Amino acid sequence: MRFSPIIFFFLLFQVATAQNDIFTISGYVKDAASSETMIGSTIFVLETGDGAISNEYGFYSIQVPAGDSSTLAFSYTGYETKEIRILAKEDMNLDVELSYGKTLEEVVVKANSYKEKVNSTQMSVEQITIEDAKMIPALFGEVDIIKTLQLKPGITTGGEGTSGLNVRGGTTDQNLFLLDEATVYNPQHLFGFFSTFNSDAVKNVELYKGGFPAQYGGRLSSVVDVKMREGNKKKFSGSGGLGIIASRLTLEGPIVKEKGSFIVSGRRTYVDLILRQVNKANSDDPDFTQLPEYYFHDLNGKINYQLSKKDKLFISAYYGRDAFVFKDDDFDFLFKWGNIAATARWNHIYNSKLFSNTTLTYSDYNYNISNRLTNFATFELGSGIKDFTGKIDYFYSPDNRHNIRFGANITYHTFDVGRLSFEDDEETFSFQSGQGFDAFAMAAYIADDFEINEDLKINYGVRLSSFNNDKFYWGIEPRFSSKYSITDDLSVKVSYAYMNQFIHLVANSSASLPTDIWYPSNKNIKPQRSQQVAGGLAYTFSLGENDFIISDEVYYKWGRDLIDFRDGAQLFVNDNLDEEFVFGKGWSYGNEFYLEKQSGDLRGWIGYTLSWSWRKFPDILEGRKFNPTYDRRHDLSLVVLYDLNKRISLTSAWVFSSGNLTTLPVGRFFFTDIPGSEGQFPISEGSNSGISITPVYADRNSFRLASYHRLDLGFILRFFPKWGESDLTFSTYNTYDRRNPFFVFIDTVEDDDGNFTGVQAKQVSLFPILPSITYNFKF
Repeated sequence: MRFSPIIFFFLLFQVATAQNDIFTISGYVKDAASSETMIGSTIFVLETGDGAISNEYGFYSIQVPAGDSSTLAFSYTGYETKEIRILAKEDMNLDVELSYGKTLEEVVVKANSYKEKVNSTQMSVEQITIEDAKMIPALFGEVDIIKTLQLKPGITTGGEGTSGLNVRGGTTDQNLFLLDEATVYNPQHLFGFFSTFNSDAVKNVELYKGGFPAQYGGRLSSVVDVKMREGNKKKFSGSGGLGIIASRLTLEGPIVKEKGSFIVSGRRTYVDLILRQVNKANSDDPDFTQLPEYYFHDLNGKINYQLSKKDKLFISAYYGRDAFVFKDDDFDFLFKWGNIAATARWNHIYNSKLFSNTTLTYSDYNYNISNRLTNFATFELGSGIKDFTGKIDYFYSPDNRHNIRFGANITYHTFDVGRLSFEDDEETFSFQSGQGFDAFAMAAYIADDFEINEDLKINYGVRLSSFNNDKFYWGIEPRFSSKYSITDDLSVKVSYAYMNQFIHLVANSSASLPTDIWYPSNKNIKPQRSQQVAGGLAYTFSLGENDFIISDEVYYKWGRDLIDFRDGAQLFVNDNLDEEFVFGKGWSYGNEFYLEKQSGDLRGWIGYTLSWSWRKFPDILEGRKFNPTYDRRHDLSLVVLYDLNKRISLTSAWVFSSGNLTTLPVGRFFFTDIPGSEGQFPISEGSNSGISITPVYADRNSFRLASYHRLDLGFILRFFPKWGESDLTFSTYNTYDRRNPFFVFIDTVEDDDGNFTGVQAKQVSLFPILPSITYNFKF
C-alpha cells in the first residue's frame, strides 16, 4: 500500500492527540420523517458543555469522558431536541433521528441556532430556509432562492427583477454557484428574471460573502453553495405547484427502504403554448405581427444508496434549457441556452474521527443563436464552457477542541468562445470564426477550527491554487477568522481572506445575460486577485419565548488586476478579445446591519447596508477613480412572515435602495447644412440639409437613477385533505405600482410639424403591479 502524505498527516495527529480517558461518538443526524441527513445540527454533551455541529453531509463526531455516563443533546431549529444517555466504553457509532415540532418543555437544551451563530468563528455568511423562501412573495409567484438572498445585507442585484448578484462591491462574474458541488455558470432563466434552482429540489442554501473557508476558491466576491435533497427513504411522496406561467412536480421515495432513495423534480413554463395558439389563430390576418415564443424547463434528479455502515453513494444531475423562438415567412430565429451539471459522490467513514467525501463533477454551459433567412443564408453564433472536476475532502476531529478539514481538487476546463458560422442556401459561400481553449486548475487546502479556550476560537488555514492555460499561474491564499465571546450571548469576530480568480466573464452589461462569455486567464490576462478584512459583533437575546439575533459587520475589500473593457469594445465575433480588456484596481467598503427573528408565529428580518465601491483603471477616464454601475449607497430590506393560524399566513417584503449609476450625455453639438448627415432633421420640407446632433458625455457612471423601492404582499390559504396538504398562494409584486427605472435614454423632441425642438430624458420601467396565484400540493 502506498504511504501518502494524507495518511502520514492522519497518523501524526492520532499519536499527538491520543487519549485513554475519552471516547468518540460519531454518526449521522437525520430527519425522522424522511431519513434526510440534516446539515448544521448541534450536538452538546450536557455534563461537559462540549459541542459539535454536523457537517454538510450530516456527519458529526464528538468526544465524551470514558467510564462516566454522558447525556448527548441533539437539536435543530424547528425540531424536537433529543437527549440520549450513554455509557461510553469504546468509540461508537450513533445515528440519530429528529422529529419536526416544537421543543419539549422538559428538555434542558433548547434548539437555538442563534447561539451557534454567535459562538461560531464563521462570519459573513447568509443562510435561508426553503420554508421561508416559499412564503416570501415572488415575481409571478415563482419561488426564487437567489432573489431571497438579495433581501440579505451586502447583496444587491444588477437591475429590476434580475437574478444576478453583486456582493460587497463585486461584479456578477465574481460569484461561484455550486449545485451539489458542481459549478453552475449561468444560474438564471428568462434572461435573469428567475434562477435555475427549483426550490422543491433544494435542501440547503448558504452564501459566503467574506471570511471564506479554505475549501472554497476561484471567485473574489461570494460562494453560493446549494445542496439538493436526497429523497424520502421511508415512503413514496410527491409535491408540486401550478402557477400563472409555470408548473412543477417532484416525486421521491425509497429505492430500498432505509438504505436508498431517489428524487426527481421538474419544472416548465407554458407561455409559449399560449402564444403559439394566439399566432395560429391570427395566421390569416395580414396585419397581425407574429409574437415570439419563449419557454424554459429544468429537471433535477438524485439517487443515493448506503453501501455499508461506512459507505454511501450519491449521484445527482441537473438539466436546464431556455429557448426564445421567432418565426415568420422570411425569418426563423432560435436562441437556446442552458446548463448541465452532474455529480457523483462517495462518503466514507474511516473511523469515528475521520470522514471523507470523494467527488466527481461535470458542468456544461452553452448558448447558441441560429438565424435563418429564407432563400438566403443561415447564421449561427455560440459560446460555452465545460468542466470535469475531481476532488476529495477530509474531515478530522482529533478531539473536541479541533475540527480539521483538508483536501485537494483538479479541474479540466474547455472554453468555446464566439463560434460564428455562415452558409448561404446555395452553398457557394461559407465561413467560420471563433476560439477554443483548454486549461487546468488545481488546488489544495487545509484548515483547523481550534477552540483555544471557552471564549476564544480561531479558524486558520491556507489554500494553494494554480491555473495553466498558455501560462502557469499560482497563488497562496491564507484564510483566518476568529471569535471572542464577551458574554455567552455576545461575541466579536474578525476575518481575513485572500482570493484568486482565473476565469472571467466577458459581458457588456452589469446584469448577467445568457450571451456573456467565460474567458480564461492567459499570458496577456492575469488572474484577478482580492483581499478582504471584516469585523463585527453578533448578539442573541430573548424576549419571552422569542429569540432574536443582531449582527453588525464592517468590511474592506481591495483587488488588483481587475478586468473591465475599453469604451466601444467589440465583445462578440472577435478573435482578439485580449485586446479589448483593460486592467486596474478596485476597492469597496461598508457596514451591514442585520436583525432577525426566526421562531414563533411572527418571523422575519431587517437588513441595511451602507457601502461604497470604487474602480481605477489607467485606460479609463485617464486613470481617475469612478464608481461602477452597481454602486449602491443605501440598501434596506424588511421581511415579515406571520402565521395567523394553522391555515392562514400573511407575508410581505419591502425593499429600498439607491438607484444604479449610468452614463448619460450632458450636452450636444449641433451641426447644420450637412447634406446626407446621419440621423439628421430636415431644416425645411424637401431640403437635403439638416441638423446633425452629436452627444457629449460626462465621466463614466456619473449619473444616478432614481431610488428603487417596492412592496410585495402575500396571502397563503392552506388546506388539509385526506391525501396530504395543499395551499393557494396569492401575491402581488410591486403592490403600490412604483415605476422603478430600468434604464434612461435620451430622445429627441419634435413639434407638430416634425421639426426638431430639443431633447428629453425618458425612463423605461419593467414591471407595474403584478398579481399572481399559485396552487401548491403535497401527497
